[in-house]
Amino acid sequence: MPLNIEIKARCNHPNKIQKILENKNARYIGTDHQVDTYFNVKNGRLKLREGNIENNLIHYMRSDRAGPKKSEVQLYKSTPGSNLKNTLTAALGIFKTVDKQRRIYFIGNVKFHIDEVKGLGSFVEIEAIDEDGNIGLEKLNGQCGYYMELFGLSEEDLVEGSYSDMVEK
Repeated sequence: MPLNIEIKARCNHPNKIQKILENKNARYIGTDHQVDTYFNVKNGRLKLREGNIENNLIHYMRSDRAGPKKSEVQLYKSTPGSNLKNTLTAALGIFKTVDKQRRIYFIGNVKFHIDEVKGLGSFVEIEAIDEDGNIGLEKLNGQCGYYMELFGLSEEDLVEGSYSDMVEK
């Protein structure tokens, strides 16, 4: 199971962060209109992400605290237009839905999201990813800290939970 260390922060300067990423020669994946449907579950969070770039069923366990946090993630690639959402809705019920525009970048093993979330505003996410256990927790935390500083993010900017915790149903 991949290990992620991630941060989410409110962002008053998304275009500045985009310029920093471009100056660092980050690989731009694209802008994805994503609708995340969160389902009622007892453990962690379960969401179906439907986008024009990313389509996954995602289960994750993560503490709700500000700053870098460990996230255990299970991904299942889904097929756009399948009956999966209807099946999950019938079985579990919908908890919340989050609609966002997401600009996606990579530098090495670090993934960046510059998000405009409907009804919430602008955010940046930094995900340091260890796919096979060779990077380690200390380096992942260091990478998040480095990019937080580079982007000029303060402790006050950090968000504790998920977008699903912040939106109204």
